[in-house]
Amino acid sequence: MTDTLIKTPEDAPQDPQDAREDAQDAPRPVDNPKLPAPGVTTEKRRPILPSWLTNRRDFAAASKHTAGRVGYATVFHGVRLPWYAAQLGVMSPRGACRLVAETNRWVWDREAAPLRAHAVREEDAPEYLTLARLRANRVRLRSLVVTIAACFGTGFALWLYVMAPAFLYVFAAGAILTCGYFGQQPDAPVIGPAVMRTELQKLTGTIVLRALESIGNPRITAAVKKGGDMNGMRFTSEITRDGPGYRADLDLPYGVTPEDVMEERQALASGLRRKLGCVWPSGDPEEHEGRLILWVGDKPMNETSKPAWPLLKDGQVDLFQPVVFGNDQRMRDIVVTLMFASVVIGSIPRMGKTFLLRLLLLIAALDPRAELYAFDFKGTGDLRPLEPVCHRYRAGEDDDDVLYVLHSLRELREELRRRAKVIRNLPSHRCPESKVTPALASDKSLGLHPIVVGFDECQVPFEHEKYGEELTSICTDVAKRGPALGIVGMFATQRPDAKSLPPGISANAILRFCLKVMGHTANDMVLSTGAYKAGIRATMFTRSDRGICWMAGEGDDPVIVASAFVDAPGAEKVAARARQLREEYGNITGHALGQGPSETASTDLLGDVLKVVGADEEQVWNERIAARLAELRPDAYAGWEAGNVTSALKPWGVDTGQVWGTTDDGEGKNRRGIKRADVVAAITRRDADRAAA
Repeated sequence: MTDTLIKTPEDAPQDPQDAREDAQDAPRPVDNPKLPAPGVTTEKRRPILPSWLTNRRDFAAASKHTAGRVGYATVFHGVRLPWYAAQLGVMSPRGACRLVAETNRWVWDREAAPLRAHAVREEDAPEYLTLARLRANRVRLRSLVVTIAACFGTGFALWLYVMAPAFLYVFAAGAILTCGYFGQQPDAPVIGPAVMRTELQKLTGTIVLRALESIGNPRITAAVKKGGDMNGMRFTSEITRDGPGYRADLDLPYGVTPEDVMEERQALASGLRRKLGCVWPSGDPEEHEGRLILWVGDKPMNETSKPAWPLLKDGQVDLFQPVVFGNDQRMRDIVVTLMFASVVIGSIPRMGKTFLLRLLLLIAALDPRAELYAFDFKGTGDLRPLEPVCHRYRAGEDDDDVLYVLHSLRELREELRRRAKVIRNLPSHRCPESKVTPALASDKSLGLHPIVVGFDECQVPFEHEKYGEELTSICTDVAKRGPALGIVGMFATQRPDAKSLPPGISANAILRFCLKVMGHTANDMVLSTGAYKAGIRATMFTRSDRGICWMAGEGDDPVIVASAFVDAPGAEKVAARARQLREEYGNITGHALGQGPSETASTDLLGDVLKVVGADEEQVWNERIAARLAELRPDAYAGWEAGNVTSALKPWGVDTGQVWGTTDDGEGKNRRGIKRADVVAAITRRDADRAAA
């Protein structure tokens, strides 16, 4: 607002009270000249040396690229040297004639002839005389130089002929080749390039603005037409090389966010004249919400040579520390910390979901303390390389496979409860945060080592008719309570929906990896609600972007990552090294020793329920059954609640519903419970099935 005054006509009488009211109602400026500035100044120092000199990997890549080009060009031209010499020899007469002609022009000062002719036409005698004297001096000097050179050259040639004729042949050959070089046609040189290159345009500010204008955002278009600064749009630093590409930092117009640009990534790539896989706009988490970082690669991300995984041939892992598992668009290392997190991986088929799960399990295998559970419900054996280091392993989706997994998870559920008791009873100075620490995990007497459970195609067990409810219940418990107790659950699915990925798991997952999906529902199911609206869209990946995903949970903002590619033979070598580490540590257990899960973990639930429900009780609340079971078998039912009873009885066909009961205070209420007759009927059916088998 401007400093505006409201005036009344001079001849109009004005009441003093009205004048005071008008003064109060008059507009006032909003800019207070005495308002102090924030006093906050941020500085960014430009690097003294370019990034490719300070980064060992970038320097090695640049050196390798340069050495490769020089070596290839040397071999290419070396093979063709005889042909080059023959061609230049044929062209040497023409080159000699050109040399004589050019020398003649130089001696007689032909380049100044137009100036002398102009002085004659203009009848400018003084100018002509000056030019004539200058020409005479030049001709005299140049003639002397040519005469001396000819005499010296002839004498030198005669001396070589007598003293060293071999050198004369070398000089003659050099003279012939030199004449041949000058005898080439300008548009058809004898020695051409060894590599035919299609030059990419260097990224410039003009190209960036052209591309941003092409996405069709009206505020950006208006800012570009008005010169930018009027709307807050400006480059904040010079465009620089950043890894295998260019980086441009700029402020967008007021009200425009990087997500608005990311939504039109395809149009932006068209404006830059680059492939879609080369163009990666993003925000700057260290700056305000209007700062855009535009990174434009030389090649698409899926065509750029990625550095080898650092742990492929050597190294050991501490699951409590960040571990490199892939690279971003600029080929910088990206790390992941698996402890204290549950993991969700989702994508359409054939996009690298299983390879990513296997990579994370390989990372876990390289921590010799970790205990691995690997369940491949696709049944193709993609997780087979991990078999030598797995405590529990299964591949397949048949009923016996699912039952094996169920027994394994029942063991895991008991282990989870045991760990909770151990941590609860530890003194505060050893466990101040009531969770597993690296020191506790390394103490073998406590048994709090990391446990990592991986499910490929997790929708298969969760949707199983008989065991699905119980498996879902256990896995949900693992996702909720497991991270604090040192248990990491990894769930990979090609159909991210509420059935394939139960809400109890998806809502509690910390690390989320979303490869290509087809719609916003699946996108948000994996990356959390609102991700698609915020511009975090795995739908933008193409079918050729295998292994490229959005990763959320490691850091404040999601990032795009290309996971390291480790094929089956490479995975077997890593697993063999992990097996050796485990043998030295003394952690070869379960399946790795040929032992399966114990079925004693699957107690006779139906029989136990009949023991705690009297014959005179027609129906009982589930919460009371849970309490009685915990008293009957604390080792098997400790910590059970009404929901555990519901999920455990459902596979046996025992339905729960609202039943009438009386509280300890004598008050009658309806609560979730079962009928004793249904349990008796379930036992009868079970015994009949076993007899028939």
